[in-house]
Amino acid sequence: MTGPAADRPAVFLDRDGTLIEDTGYLSTPEQVRLIPGTADTLIALERAGVARIVITNQSGIGRGRYLRSAFDATQRELERQLRDAGATIDASYHCPHAPEAGCLCRKPGTALYREAIATWAIDPARSWCIGDQLRDLEPAKELGCHAMLVRTGHGGQHVEAARALGADVSDDLASGLAVLSHYICGL
Repeated sequence: MTGPAADRPAVFLDRDGTLIEDTGYLSTPEQVRLIPGTADTLIALERAGVARIVITNQSGIGRGRYLRSAFDATQRELERQLRDAGATIDASYHCPHAPEAGCLCRKPGTALYREAIATWAIDPARSWCIGDQLRDLEPAKELGCHAMLVRTGHGGQHVEAARALGADVSDDLASGLAVLSHYICGL
């Protein structure tokens, strides 16, 4: 993990279905499988000075399907797999609440994004919200970011709705790098 630089761009990445396969309530490290091209894309973004920040809803904690310690173990495994491939993320934020909790940190809420923007000195106008569900994209408008749907995970079900939101659509994170390169210098 690296420290912040003033007004740097970021990619706010969903985890399950965007970086790793979505197995539904992922709760053990053995379930963590990187989506092909993820590590190489994160390496390219890091080289371009783009912050890589994971923001993920983890309602399985709030619903009692798994403990916070299980989430932490899967997150460590994700970071280990990325590290073994030469990639890193700058930070990871998660909402542990069930949808009915009404919290502000659960996507499409923007509390976790705002915390990351302040902590990492992020320029929202140069940043992207990327994920496989509409709730991953919806914060972009309020934050002043761009949005991109990836067709991995559940993304294929949301293509038309994502386009209606003004989001770009890519097959996966690696394919999306070409779109990002037009907006973020140095890619």
